[in-house]
Amino acid sequence: MTIQSKTTILFTLLTATVFTILSIVVYYFSNKFAYADFYKRLELRVHIASKFRFEQDHNTTESFKVIQRQFLERLPEEKSYIVPLSAAGVPQPPFPPNVPESYLSNIKKAKGETIFYQHRLDHYAGIFYKDETGDFLVIESAENIYGGEIIRQLGYILLITLIASVIIIYSVGLYFSKRAFRPFRYITERVKSISEGNLHLRLKQQPGNDEIAALVDTFNNMLDRLSTAFEAQNNFVSHASHEFRTPLTTIIAEADYALSRERNPEDYQQSLSNIVQQSEKLQRLTKGLLALAQSGFDGKTQRWEKIRLDELIFRIKENVTDVEPENKVRIKLPDLPEHEDDISVYGNEELLKVALDNIVLNGCKYSGNAPVTVELQLDKTQAIIIVTDKGIGIPTNEVKYIYDPFFRASNTSRFEGYGIGMPLTRNIMRMHRGSIEVISAENQGTTIKVFLPLASRRGLSLKQD
Repeated sequence: MTIQSKTTILFTLLTATVFTILSIVVYYFSNKFAYADFYKRLELRVHIASKFRFEQDHNTTESFKVIQRQFLERLPEEKSYIVPLSAAGVPQPPFPPNVPESYLSNIKKAKGETIFYQHRLDHYAGIFYKDETGDFLVIESAENIYGGEIIRQLGYILLITLIASVIIIYSVGLYFSKRAFRPFRYITERVKSISEGNLHLRLKQQPGNDEIAALVDTFNNMLDRLSTAFEAQNNFVSHASHEFRTPLTTIIAEADYALSRERNPEDYQQSLSNIVQQSEKLQRLTKGLLALAQSGFDGKTQRWEKIRLDELIFRIKENVTDVEPENKVRIKLPDLPEHEDDISVYGNEELLKVALDNIVLNGCKYSGNAPVTVELQLDKTQAIIIVTDKGIGIPTNEVKYIYDPFFRASNTSRFEGYGIGMPLTRNIMRMHRGSIEVISAENQGTTIKVFLPLASRRGLSLKQD
């Protein structure tokens, strides 16, 4: 069942419930008023009957009936009864029909107050009257035909009104719910028509600042992100396939060349050397792509520990020396703080080494092993690792693209690389709740700043998350 139908039915049920309660209240009080009015008429007649019977020269009951017909509206099946009481206070027949002895006893006990009784359609009103001739019970009876008929008609009217109201309310509710949910139907149909082949389509902007407009904006923003992600993925696959194809083509060509005919040992050795070189290149590319893919994890599956940054920087210097023995990396450390947490971070040491190794090795590579400075700065909340080189730099208009996978600056063609290092580094920094900043200009060198939250701030940062 759709939300539109649920809303219409719920609105109808709520309104029908209110109308039903109101109808019951109206019927109840109308019925109560009708019977109260009828009983008052009976009470009036029983008092008049007692007056005529006992106070006006002891007129007979027949004389009272003549006056009643002339001056009072006669009630349906109206009858008067005078029941004498014996000296012992026992009612003497004849008794009114269908009246129990308990009712007569209650009239006697009431000492002048009117007592009412109902038997089916017959209603009775009786009083106790004391006269010099004795004690009597004066009883008037009649049928409440008109009042009952009015109440029945009122019940029919209320029931018909209730049914008609429910139908009208449901129809009106259905109409307005259709209008209210029309934008949602449009959104649903439009979103269903959008697939990976037409991610350029967008929902039509809605006027106003209501929830519908906010929902449309949210969908459009989501489609923008999806479109960007698909485009990035397509570019990634395209670049990756191209980078893989080049060494694989070279390896196959060298093997075909070596196997095409008999050659001397030097030719075989040269072909095998080229194959090994391209295989190593392919291995490095595969390792970089694997690390880039793994860096997209949320960090919950990696082993996290407290890492001293000064020790980490020295280990990075050792790694760089293994790769570039002629490097001129210089380390600058501040005065060490008293508390270890003020120079430590929480993270995965291997991932941080990969990220920082990449930054320092890039500085060495693109500066021709000119001096590269690695400086550690500390403040109250974070550590800042600054890597500065005097290399070729990055053209100013290309700095914004360095985090795109496989992007390489236009002035790096003579250097071997794949454009994976900086996207990988940024992903690792994000995993560690850190950030990276690149300041560079062509032929003026590059400065890269890495910001990481200190271990002393870990508890606070977790609370804020």
